[in-house]
Amino acid sequence: MGYASDDISSRSSGSVSSRSTKSSKRLLFGEIESVTSLSSGSVASVCNIVLSGSSAFTRFWLSDNCRESLVSCFDKSDLANLRLVCHDFGVRAAAPLFEEVNVTFKSSTFTKPAHIAALERIGHHVRTLSFNLPHSGETFLPPLVDPSTGEEKVLTYVPQVLSTEQTKKKELKYGSWEMTDLVVKQYPPLFHAATNVNSFVRAFSAMPFLKHVKISCPGQQAAERDRRSVVDYALVSLRIAIERAQLRSLDSLTLSPIHPAGLFYLKSTHNYGSTPGSGRRWAQIQKLVVQVDSFKVDSKASRDHLKVVHTYLRDFSASLTHCAFRWNGRRGLDPFTLDTESCIQPEATEHPLIRSRRIAPLRFPKLQNMELENAIMDASQISGFLTRHRRTIADVIFENVHLRSGSWDDALAPLTQISGNDEWKRKQEEVMDVPIVFSPVDPVPTKVDCLLPQPQQPQQSHRSRMSLGRLFAGGKGTVPPPKPKEQSKASAEHMRKILKTSVFSWR
Repeated sequence: MGYASDDISSRSSGSVSSRSTKSSKRLLFGEIESVTSLSSGSVASVCNIVLSGSSAFTRFWLSDNCRESLVSCFDKSDLANLRLVCHDFGVRAAAPLFEEVNVTFKSSTFTKPAHIAALERIGHHVRTLSFNLPHSGETFLPPLVDPSTGEEKVLTYVPQVLSTEQTKKKELKYGSWEMTDLVVKQYPPLFHAATNVNSFVRAFSAMPFLKHVKISCPGQQAAERDRRSVVDYALVSLRIAIERAQLRSLDSLTLSPIHPAGLFYLKSTHNYGSTPGSGRRWAQIQKLVVQVDSFKVDSKASRDHLKVVHTYLRDFSASLTHCAFRWNGRRGLDPFTLDTESCIQPEATEHPLIRSRRIAPLRFPKLQNMELENAIMDASQISGFLTRHRRTIADVIFENVHLRSGSWDDALAPLTQISGNDEWKRKQEEVMDVPIVFSPVDPVPTKVDCLLPQPQQPQQSHRSRMSLGRLFAGGKGTVPPPKPKEQSKASAEHMRKILKTSVFSWR
């Protein structure tokens, strides 16, 4: 593949190379220098590089469908190299290259001017942002101690979103001069970057077409569950930035994984820095995926964590169409029916006003897909949830779900009542990993080998999936499922064809 570059003079190429070396320090994501900084002659030469000696390639490249199909086959590294060929390649490959951006939060991620300038150049291409902030020794915050008296001080944090004029006045960030001095001297730079709300707002404002936000905060230890860390302060700034930035295309949110207290700092109502209009941005979310680190419900703090999970899901109940929830670690309670759990209900010893405030059941008026993994619950909870959402729900997935009481027939009994028959039992799919055994390539085992104890193979985990869309929709256009005999014959014939064409030996 040749390019017509005979018209490029050495003089223009030298000027372009000198400018590229000077501006390379400001191009952090592989972006191309703006055209305004180039002379008219060099711009013409850069644009002419795309002209190929092959007319077929030119027609191929100028076709939107062909070009997009070709670019979609490249990985990130190839797209970055492709953008260095010429100006037109750089412009065409920018959108798929910067469609998804992965950010691991550090002290200079959003505070360094060069990073923000680079993000502003590519931000209009970003559709998915992955924000990673793992728990580590750098995120741990020790107690604030007064060096003169040895007394522990408590930081009352109030997020500050300052305008340009307020920033020039140098208002105190942490309340008083004494507290600000203690925080600056005793807390790490990562904390000050996490509490810089303005830098978060500028960063998210540079991505106006953002559609999906992924937040990952792994690695929290159980002993640190009741203490605030840098991660919690960063989540507060992240939430405020999403609410203040004009992200009108945002419709998906993934929290994988997140510690239990992290959901509290991401709540939009009655939280740090929240305003009456904070819930508008979160009302756009239609797809929610949550993976929470599980915990043992044996104290008031753990029960409060369950209430936070309930209220967090309730904030999205009006707009969600797809919701997936998974407990990491040990099995946890069903987050969709926590109103039926006795462990989080008010105790008899509490004040009568508190006892009267029982949590209300969750209702999702637009929910179509629900996934639940690694949970323990009762059959009555599943049946009640299906009954409440029988008019909208179309797909339900239960994976590694254990029933404390009742059977799956009892849990799915509402399907029979809704449809008037038990056709849903034939629609249920059971997905299991089945290994294919090849012929042995090792030497044939002897009689002594056969007498030795063989290691037990682990049991295959299964996944239960029920598609309820056709069942609830009804109508004449539904296609009946194939009969079991026809299904077995077709699968057997399919396997014969595979085995005949296989290069392996079978027995």
